[in-house]
Amino acid sequence: MVQSENKELEQIVGGGCSVWVGIAIAAVIVFLSGVIEGFTNPGRCSE
Repeated sequence: MVQSENKELEQIVGGGCSVWVGIAIAAVIVFLSGVIEGFTNPGRCSE
């Protein structure tokens, strides 16, 4: 096993998820839940 120095450890970049990715995932989930609700509980637009 090789020990890394502090400079090498500071250069490592993780695969963190940004806020925009979280917002996009939430938007897709909300959209899909609306589509599923539309199929399971159809109704007219005037209701």
